[in-house]
Amino acid sequence: MRDFSFPWTWRRNRETARNFPMRYWEIDFARGVAVVMMVVFHFVFDLHYLGIEDNHASFACWRLLAVCTATLFLFLVGLSLTISSARAAEILDRRAYILKFVRRGGGIFSLGLLITLVTLIFVPSAPILFGILHLIGIAVMLAPLYLPYTWENLATGVALIVAGVGMDRISGPLSLLWLGIHPDSFASLDYTPLVPWLGLVLLGVFAGKILYPGGRRRVNVPAAPLPGGNGVCLLGRHSLFVYVIHQPLILLVISLAWGFPASL
Repeated sequence: MRDFSFPWTWRRNRETARNFPMRYWEIDFARGVAVVMMVVFHFVFDLHYLGIEDNHASFACWRLLAVCTATLFLFLVGLSLTISSARAAEILDRRAYILKFVRRGGGIFSLGLLITLVTLIFVPSAPILFGILHLIGIAVMLAPLYLPYTWENLATGVALIVAGVGMDRISGPLSLLWLGIHPDSFASLDYTPLVPWLGLVLLGVFAGKILYPGGRRRVNVPAAPLPGGNGVCLLGRHSLFVYVIHQPLILLVISLAWGFPASL
């Protein structure tokens, strides 16, 4: 079912826009949890990759943590897009609305390209050519195309996830890397193609339409006095910044505590 109330019906009701809640604590908290999961996994991964800790036997469990982390991040991307789009539709015309997502997504994609450049220099055997930032950037730029829909996003999201199950068995040229097809010899520290991972963004959009119709909570969620909750929410509010700086900080901690292998 297509939601025609926005973004294609444009209203310049700035008073209504000012009444939008700026943030929802539960979304910040969930994103903050994903940030903590990400930092924990990358710390363990770096120890393993650098040969400092031999955790190979248990690494499959850590890989499961990585999948759960990416799943939560991307689901929240879609959910948050529904809320931000509802607010934008109240104050922007159609052109400005589209440009908002193109610019935001383009900025995130550019950060992904920067990470590509860094890994090509320092980890040429497994560079990040299409990682999670590349995916999020594309998803945000394309958002005006799928945000008007609700149940269609559920169906398409499930279809992309199911298609991704068999995609690993298909080999092809590097030019199809973004789609989920790659040469047999391909290796990367982070590979998050559109199939199946865009499906999780679409499922998040569907959930956002159901749980936050028009950008507002359907059911009030009182703030829970969770231990460390404010800190977790703070991480969630600045997740992109944390993503950019956390690996250099982890490597700094490792170098101070263990030192790097002489081969590096």
